[in-house]
Amino acid sequence: MAHRLFCISLATQFSDYSANLWGISASDSASGYVAWGGPPGFGPIDGIVAPCATAGSLPFLYSQSTDVLRWIRGNYPNAWQLYGYVDAFNPLTNWYDIDSLGIDLGISMLMTENERTQFVWSTFMTDSERHESGGFYVAEDSEPAWAKYHESLGELNELMRAGRVGPKIRTNQE
Repeated sequence: MAHRLFCISLATQFSDYSANLWGISASDSASGYVAWGGPPGFGPIDGIVAPCATAGSLPFLYSQSTDVLRWIRGNYPNAWQLYGYVDAFNPLTNWYDIDSLGIDLGISMLMTENERTQFVWSTFMTDSERHESGGFYVAEDSEPAWAKYHESLGELNELMRAGRVGPKIRTNQE
């Protein structure tokens, strides 16, 4: 919900953002790959829409996300290609990426399936390692990373930057 509201709040700067059109994530742009997003805003946000960012919100804002994805498909036909939505497009400049990326399609399909059957969440919740560490290794003097994650994604990011948590890497010995 915060992502949707953040995008809509940018409508004063970018007239394309609205309740019918939102979604910002790191993506291709007319000048190459750019890391941008929010809230809070970071990177050179320029009015680009990344449909996968909207699709990633399906479990949280199903009807609003579905409305936006249908709006894009119906009003921006160049944003849809053979394999699905393009990585990004900018309605203000009429720029459309030429690529549909697997990582974008992946999050879109996973979140669609999760909304449909709850399979993704159910599978994740039955993983015993998730209960132990949330998929992160934890320094001895810190609380479990998943607890921090549930408190605030920002706090988890700070822990990662400080080297207190990081990706869990499996070895052949495990």
